[in-house]
Amino acid sequence: MNIVDLHVHSNKSDGSMTPTELVNYALEKGLSAFALTDHDTTDGIEEALKAAEGKPIEVIPGIEFSSEYEGKDIHIVGLYIDYQSAFFKRRLKAFVNGRIIRNKEMCKRLTEHGMPITYEELIAEFPNCVITRSHYAEYLLNHGYTKSRKEAFDRFIGDNCPCFVPRKKITPMRAVEIILKAGGIPILAHPLLYGMSNARLDKLVATLKDMGLIGLEAVYCTYSPAEERQMRTLAAKYNLCISGGSDFHGNAKPGLDLATGYGKLFIPEEILTKLKEKHEDMKANPEQLKKIKILFTDLDGTFLDKNKQIGDYTREVLDAWSKAGHKFVLCSGRDINSVGHVKEYLKLDYPGMYLIGYNGGQIVDCATGKTLYKITLSYQQIQHLFEEAKKQGIHIHTYTDTNIISPADDDQLHYYQRVIKTPVIFSEDAKEVAQTGACKCIAIELEDKEKLEAFRTSLLPWAKEEGITMLYSNPYYLELFPSASGKGAAVKKLCEMLGINPLLSIAAGDAENDISMIQAAGMGIAMINGTDDVKNVATTITEFDNNHDGLAHTLVDLI
Repeated sequence: MNIVDLHVHSNKSDGSMTPTELVNYALEKGLSAFALTDHDTTDGIEEALKAAEGKPIEVIPGIEFSSEYEGKDIHIVGLYIDYQSAFFKRRLKAFVNGRIIRNKEMCKRLTEHGMPITYEELIAEFPNCVITRSHYAEYLLNHGYTKSRKEAFDRFIGDNCPCFVPRKKITPMRAVEIILKAGGIPILAHPLLYGMSNARLDKLVATLKDMGLIGLEAVYCTYSPAEERQMRTLAAKYNLCISGGSDFHGNAKPGLDLATGYGKLFIPEEILTKLKEKHEDMKANPEQLKKIKILFTDLDGTFLDKNKQIGDYTREVLDAWSKAGHKFVLCSGRDINSVGHVKEYLKLDYPGMYLIGYNGGQIVDCATGKTLYKITLSYQQIQHLFEEAKKQGIHIHTYTDTNIISPADDDQLHYYQRVIKTPVIFSEDAKEVAQTGACKCIAIELEDKEKLEAFRTSLLPWAKEEGITMLYSNPYYLELFPSASGKGAAVKKLCEMLGINPLLSIAAGDAENDISMIQAAGMGIAMINGTDDVKNVATTITEFDNNHDGLAHTLVDLI
């Protein structure tokens, strides 16, 4: 019976054999096929395919994506990927950029700990490789900084060590989506290696199945017969294909051989045959893989450019987004009328479009004009905020359904109205919201940021007791709204109302008040012009800023 190996690494990531050497070794071992699945790179595929030309072996173009789920490193293998597609190349470029940033920081930390190393020296020692921590360990050993690779991990580059820098990773759900869009078969690699409870692993598999997972690596080099049976049962529960692999790395994993693992591994060609049949079915019925997504985007600094407009490319991508059946939400700290004003002057008229204003305080369906959800501060809370602001000489205002309510006609209000065209009613006691409350208040200080921060600090005990959140939407604007509100809460609420899996939601922002939205969404996009705090919680950072269609350039690959 023919045998295969669907999880193999070359020296283009962290294996020791070249792609050509792998092909020759696979022939020597009698394999009919193997998948080259290097970590986050496809650089070895062309060489392997060329080496296999005219020989009785199939090289399957693959990859192994590193992703993160609930604090754990989860690997998703992709088989039969279109590694030459423009889409896939863009995604890999984003991975490479993330790795370079992380690797330069690790070099800096090692140098600070008495082990001088530059990124340039590292890549010179390991040319044409995707640099991983294994390369750092090898470098430290080769240069006499440690006595073993194990010492390097234990003292310096292990997960909780001083020179380790975690790399921003995509979620496994996003990895599944990328592989599917590249025409490949996404497979959850070595599920038992993640140290999860059965319930937690079951939840992960169910979640990934909802996103389009096709297979599960149920045959693996370290599995006992009982563990293999357990994984086959889990795969059957979710109607997933079986995959199998040795995770061969050559000398990098001593004692682990191609196809046979530690001696008892056996992966029959039948496993690959069934995967191929599923792949043909996927290509013949692409509609079965389609998922309706929903985009939540902040306005200022994210969706809008410095002139409060959008570029032609952004409009083109939005048109394509809508045509594909996805939904679109403008989500802002602005009052709902101002959000609606943006929709109107930009002439945005898409089916499945919604508006969220007041940092998640109100959700409006554009098709009907009806409010789907609203949460407010009480009149008493607003009164307290107005009184405290007056004492400290801080401008503050709130909102009715149609107007701004401001105690004073001052410079701060005039500055705010440069962009926000909602009409104003002047009232010191905000009696206009006595019956209804209001979704938020906003405090503004243009000259003295410390004064605004002192105001915020003075309110902390009261705000905590009252359940009120205070966030900066920019250095001059302090937003105050119910803690049960927030952009993140609005993301969850609207997804629930529309019956959309939150994992299929995407949120983009640039400022502190966007953080909850980015964290709540299945995928969080931080603008490159955004704050460091936003970038730290996002799964993706745009390549371009808001003045150069940054959101659109990221969104196009999600359609």
